[in-house]
This record gives sequence, C-alpha cells and structure tokens, in this order.
Amino acid sequence: MKRLVLLLLLLAAPAFAVQPGEMLNDPALEARARDLSAGLRCLVCQNESIDESDADLARDIRRLIRERITQGESNRQVRDFLVSRYGDFILLKPPFKLSTALLWFSAPLTFLLGALAIWFASRRRPAPVAALSAEEEKRLREIGEGLG
Repeated sequence: MKRLVLLLLLLAAPAFAVQPGEMLNDPALEARARDLSAGLRCLVCQNESIDESDADLARDIRRLIRERITQGESNRQVRDFLVSRYGDFILLKPPFKLSTALLWFSAPLTFLLGALAIWFASRRRPAPVAALSAEEEKRLREIGEGLG
C-alpha cells in the first residue's frame, strides 16, 4: 500500500517540459533559468508556466532565457526584456498597477457581487398568496372527487 501511495505521489508531481538539450551545463545557471521560467506564463497554454509547457513558443522563450543568462544578463534584465516584449501578461504574478487592477480585483469583485445577489434573494419575501374563494374551493373539491 505504501508503494502505491508513493507511486501516486510521484505521478502527481508537476511534469517539466524542459528537454535535456535545452539545459545549461552549469548547474547554477540552469537553476537561474528554471527559477525565471517557473514564474513566466506560457502565452499559448496560459495557465502553465513555460517550464511546464511543451508548446513551441514556450520552448523558444526557455531557449531565449538561457541565451541571455549565458551572455551575462541578470535575472532582472532577462525578465524586463520579456515583459517589454510580451507585456505583464507573461508574468504568472503580474505587478499591481493601474493597467492590471481589473485582473487583481475581478475575482474578489465577482465573489462580492455573488454574495450580494444571494443576500438580496434571501431577503425577498414571497408575494402573499390570496386565499381561495368559497366558489373556487367548491370547484377544486369537485375536480378532486372526479379524479378519485
């Protein structure tokens, strides 16, 4: 049973799409490249980092990161270059600024609007139902007797 749990845990680990041919020989530089690519969004997949994506564009960006790192650029310079080229959308955690405010507030705002809608709906009282007249009750009884 323990082996099955261990196997399932290993299979649940995130799959990395970085190919062996993409990796840098220097472990420190490769660690920097992995750190950078883990925080960048795949522009094709959109909900994966480029480290996890197997898309061609993600592969090209991973190569670009490694090229710029080997040319001596800092992590900040590489990231700034990619943001200037693709915009803040490439960042999995974009900075908070006016142009990204809707992105940051859309989820809490949607939750708040939903909670308000539920609250207002629960406070609405059903319209009072008028009692049946004597004639309507008699007719209803006749219908019921005809069915039974």
